[in-house]
Amino acid sequence: MDLRKLKTLIDLVAESGVSELEVTEGEDRVRIVKHPAPIASPTQQYYAPAPAASAGSPALATPTVNSEVTAPAEPTGHAVKSPMVGTFYRSPTPGAESFVKIGDSVKEGQTLCIIEAMKLLNEIESDKSGVVKEILCENGQGIEFGQALFIIG
Repeated sequence: MDLRKLKTLIDLVAESGVSELEVTEGEDRVRIVKHPAPIASPTQQYYAPAPAASAGSPALATPTVNSEVTAPAEPTGHAVKSPMVGTFYRSPTPGAESFVKIGDSVKEGQTLCIIEAMKLLNEIESDKSGVVKEILCENGQGIEFGQALFIIG
């Protein structure tokens, strides 16, 4: 399919109220899906400071100078990483059931999610069989190349 035709189709979908368009021309097949693009902001974790001990509450202990701060535990298992920069989607269409949930058994080659990059939807497949232990991204979240998406055990 001609690149100009493809660009015209993408612009047509972007400007119209159509949410999905599929065109077949000979052996070429193009499917364009428009999702509402939520603004993804990086998530940060903030920890509340330890409560200060007051004279009236003997149950609270004051922290000592030698106290250690423990880092959050690293997830154990195989991490499925993003092969590209884009937007993470857990289901094929808005409102549809997710490809996988925590606790689901997956086989190598099974679709786990979709990453939208430059208006193209890319199915991300499991590169290992096992059980989904963690889903590390939120639906509609912007993701980076090499970012861990799933933990499979």
